[in-house]
Amino acid sequence: MTDFLSLPVTTLAGESSTLRAVADGRAALIVNVASRCGLTPQYTKLEALQRDMADRPFTVIGFPCNQFGGQEPGSAQEIATFCSATYGVTFPLSAKIDVNGNERDPIYAVLTETSDAEGNAGDIQWNFEKFVVSAEGQVLGRFRPLVEPDAPEVLDCIARAIG
Repeated sequence: MTDFLSLPVTTLAGESSTLRAVADGRAALIVNVASRCGLTPQYTKLEALQRDMADRPFTVIGFPCNQFGGQEPGSAQEIATFCSATYGVTFPLSAKIDVNGNERDPIYAVLTETSDAEGNAGDIQWNFEKFVVSAEGQVLGRFRPLVEPDAPEVLDCIARAIG
């Protein structure tokens, strides 16, 4: 699974990196995010997870995406300002990406091969779809947008990821 962790990530600040470097050796909850979505308040619970688990080998990583209803239209600076000022986001954010289609980011090409609890893999359904990834790069779980970040099944999967 080291190939997955070696996939490129451009940070919201425009710096070239890899998934391994952004995760910093920790398990991660990877989420495609948007600032103008009905599910945007999930940022509160994502940031709570980030803060509550700060002493554990875990991080949230947000991947802004504008593919669903044009709900992430802003520039990198606008996204950063919104996330910081509105939700106090401290977890890493990437530059805006596509999670579906011909321009799908390579990270999401791997993630979308993972099945959800009902056994369905494939395209991302909407904003705030979540994936738990171990520090070694194994995708351990996929949770659809309406599953809250602090749902028992998500927390159980995170617990498995961090041992």
